[in-house]
Amino acid sequence: MKLPVAAVFKRDLDLAWLGGAGAAAPLGFFVGATVLVPLAIGADSKLLSSIGPPLLWVTAALAALMTLERVFQADLEDGALDQMLLARAPFEALVFAKGAAAWVAVGCAIALACAPLALTMQMSIQVVPIIVIDMAIGMIAFFFTGLLAAALAAGVRRAGVLIALLVLPFYAPPIIFGAAATAAAARGEGLFTAPFLMLCGCALGAVALGPIGAAAAARLQTE
Repeated sequence: MKLPVAAVFKRDLDLAWLGGAGAAAPLGFFVGATVLVPLAIGADSKLLSSIGPPLLWVTAALAALMTLERVFQADLEDGALDQMLLARAPFEALVFAKGAAAWVAVGCAIALACAPLALTMQMSIQVVPIIVIDMAIGMIAFFFTGLLAAALAAGVRRAGVLIALLVLPFYAPPIIFGAAATAAAARGEGLFTAPFLMLCGCALGAVALGPIGAAAAARLQTE
């Protein structure tokens, strides 16, 4: 059972970084969009510190959204999705592996990129590790929630707008709690704040329910 799951994880991870630098585009968007706003605003430290947390989370959500269109669409087009359905491992486990690969390839890179970006937002260097942890957990919520929308829209050409309409309402809680957790960290309140715990709840819910719903939707696409 472990072999097909590991194979799907490795395949999606390779495609993310070797298949046309797919993971570099959302990372570049996240960094570019987050850097340009402080340049336009200026050096007002109070303003930067106040808009920094929500800016990080909104741009991170949009960067994650950029990767969802091809998660299942490419597999549906080349027949890989049918092969996954015939694999020895449960299909839900294979879908989980696809979400985990997307998180490792893109989510972790975005979380690590938050370290220098937080400094540009006039945040203290002591809170940078906390912000990276917050974002890493938030990216779990983004990607595993997005699996369902990606599976529902797998058979639609140019499905980016449809996926955005489906998934953005579910992105609202991680954005709200993530921005609040980052703002609390910037104020020196530490890691285990109430917004951080709510963010962890969003991530756990997405991991538990996202692959199940996405697997059901992907099965419908192959019928």
